[in-house]
Amino acid sequence: MRFVLRWLGGRMHASWFFMWISIGVLAGSFAATISSGFDSYLWLIVALSLSLSSLLHKYRYLFVFALVAGMLLGLYRGSSEYVHLQDYQKYYGKEVVLTGRVVEDVSFGKKGDVRLRIGDVSIKGQHLPGVVWVSTSDTGVMKRGDLVTVRGSLLEGFGTMPASMFRAKILGITYPSHGDIGREARDWFAGGVEKAVPGEDAQFALAYLVGQKLTTPETLNDQLKTIGLIHAVVASGAHLTILVGAVRRLFIKVSKYLTAVMSFGMIGGFLLVTGFSPSMTRAGLVSGISLLAWYYGRVVHPMVLLPFVAAITVLYNPSYIWGDVGWYLSFAAFAGVIILAPLLHHYFWGADKSPGIFREVLIATIAAQVTTLPIVVAAFGYYSPYALLANILVVPLVPLTMLLTFAAGIIGVVMPSLAFLIGLPLDAILEYMKLVIDWLATAPGAKKELEIGWQVVAAAYTAIMFLMIYLWKVTGHSFRKNSNLQRDF
Repeated sequence: MRFVLRWLGGRMHASWFFMWISIGVLAGSFAATISSGFDSYLWLIVALSLSLSSLLHKYRYLFVFALVAGMLLGLYRGSSEYVHLQDYQKYYGKEVVLTGRVVEDVSFGKKGDVRLRIGDVSIKGQHLPGVVWVSTSDTGVMKRGDLVTVRGSLLEGFGTMPASMFRAKILGITYPSHGDIGREARDWFAGGVEKAVPGEDAQFALAYLVGQKLTTPETLNDQLKTIGLIHAVVASGAHLTILVGAVRRLFIKVSKYLTAVMSFGMIGGFLLVTGFSPSMTRAGLVSGISLLAWYYGRVVHPMVLLPFVAAITVLYNPSYIWGDVGWYLSFAAFAGVIILAPLLHHYFWGADKSPGIFREVLIATIAAQVTTLPIVVAAFGYYSPYALLANILVVPLVPLTMLLTFAAGIIGVVMPSLAFLIGLPLDAILEYMKLVIDWLATAPGAKKELEIGWQVVAAAYTAIMFLMIYLWKVTGHSFRKNSNLQRDF
C-alpha cells in the first residue's frame, strides 16, 4: 500500500496526461448521445481547468483529473453537435428543397443511380450541420466541390449522416470557379495518367495513388470488398506514408529542414486532393505529428499517439464515434500497424534486425487483418478466408504501382508521346492485380457469412489486447527505442 501511494505521488511525463485526456474525450463524446445536457460553456471551462491542473503539476494521481477533464470536454463537444443535428428531425418525412456542396467523389449504385454526400446543407434558409446522403437517377455531371439543389422526401440518416434522400430530383447544379482546387489538380493529373494506360486501368491506378473512387464496373468494387482489398484503393495512411517516405528519401541528403517543409507540403496537398475523410484526417494528423517529432528528435509513444489522434478527429466531428465504421476500422488497423506489428516482429526476429520491405508489409498486413476482423464481421456479416493471401499477393506491389502512376501522370502531362513507356509496366502490374482479385473473389468459399454480436467483438478485442500484453512482456519491447513510426520519417 505504501509503495502504491509513493508511486502515485511521483511525477510522470506530460504526454501520458494527454493520453488520459484523450481517452476521456472519446468516452465523453460516445456518451453524449445518451446524456446531451453538457453543451454549456461552464463544462468547457471546468474541463480546461482540470486539464491545466494535471499538466502543470504532473503528479501521477492527477490522471483522474485528466480523465474527467477529457470526459467533460467530450461531453461538451458531443452535446453541442448532437443538439444541432436534432434540427433535421422536423423535416423527416416531408418533401424539402435542399441545397449544399458535394463533399466527396460521386459514386454509382448497381442500377446506375448517382450517390452524393452533401455538406454545407441549407433547407428553407436554415443552415444545418452534418452531411446528407442523396441518391438520384437524374443525369448531370457532378463532381466534388460543385453546388447542387435537390428536391425529395427527407428521411432519417445512417452511420454518421443525420439525414438521407432517395430518388431525389436535381433542380440545379452550379460549377463554382475553383470550387475544389484539390479535385481540379487531381483531374488534371488524371489526364496525364490516361495518356499512359487505358481508361479503366487509369482509374484503377489513380485509386491506388490518391484513393479516387472507382467508377469502373461495380463488379470490381464488390470483388475488392469480398477479399479484403478495398483498403488498397481507399485513400489511407498507407498511401500517405509511402508518399511522404519517398519525399524524405529524396530530400534528406539536402537538408533536414527542406525535408520537413516538402513533407508537410505533401501531407497538405494529399489531403486537399483526397478530401478530409475520417481515415485521411487521421492519416494527416499521424503523419504531421510523427514528422514534427522526427524533426525535433523526439519519439511519440504509440499508446499516446493512438488515443490523441482519435480524440482530435472526434472533437472535429463527434459523429465519427457514433457510428462511422470506416473510422473504427481506420483506428483498428492503425493499432495493428503501430502496436501489434512491432511486437510480432520482435517476437519472431528480434528488435535489432531491420525488416526488409516484403517482411515489413507482410507483418503489417497480418496485424491489420487481425485487429480489423472483428469489426468487419460484425458490421458486414461476412469474412473472406482468402483475405490474407490476397493482401500478400497484391499489397507489396502497391508502392511500385503508386510510383509508376505518379511518373505516368507527370510524363503524360509534360511529354504525352513518351507516356506509353511508363504505361507498359504499369498496365502489366494492374492486369496481374485484377487477375489475382478475380481469381480469389470467384474461388469457392471466397465469402463466408457470419453473424456476431458486439459482445463477441468486445471479447475478441479483449483477447487481442491480452495478446499484445503477452508479447510485450515476453519481448520487453521498447516502443520508444524501436518506433516504426519514426522509421517512416
